[in-house]
Amino acid sequence: MASAELRRTREQDLVAATRALFDERGIQDAPIEEIARAVGIARGLVYRHFSSKEELYVLTVTNYLRELDGVLEDAAVPGGDPVAQLERWARAFAGFCQRYPAFLDCALSLMRRPARELHDMVSESVWLRLGQGIATCVNHVARLLETGRDAGAFDVEDPDYTANVLWTQTLGTMHLARIHVGIKQAAPGIPALFTIEPERVVESCVASALAAAGV
Repeated sequence: MASAELRRTREQDLVAATRALFDERGIQDAPIEEIARAVGIARGLVYRHFSSKEELYVLTVTNYLRELDGVLEDAAVPGGDPVAQLERWARAFAGFCQRYPAFLDCALSLMRRPARELHDMVSESVWLRLGQGIATCVNHVARLLETGRDAGAFDVEDPDYTANVLWTQTLGTMHLARIHVGIKQAAPGIPALFTIEPERVVESCVASALAAAGV
């Protein structure tokens, strides 16, 4: 096997091992030692393929995004009622976040970090792949909103902006489905926790998507 092909294969194996650990634990937690052990290489060899742990983690996010792209593409089948399409998109996205809590963890972690700071931590190639992954996923709902607006079903001035709002909003809202807990004031100065069912959160994401489209 040529060295370039071997390198690509090793990188794919490391990303796959990282995601497997993420999915197993349900959180963004995969020590480099365990990743290397899963692939059968020494810890130091990991850094021959990635400049940092963050770079490996970002590529793992792009792995999730490729799968999510297929899920959202299937949900946004062209034709039919735009409202029903948007509802399917929202359920598909929320369902993916619910099915892969580690993806939600990774995505929220990336959102908390300024883009310039993240850019400085990874290579241009990795930065581009992350951008392509997110843009492709967001584009599904952006074009859906645009088509619905042109058909008179949605009241949306800027489909791309609204798509980004829905992307970010869904990620944040689905965090409630992950922790299953809300907080309220039981009495003045006395906080209390209450249970939140994941299905209720998914329905909230659907309702928010429809409201953002002016339905």
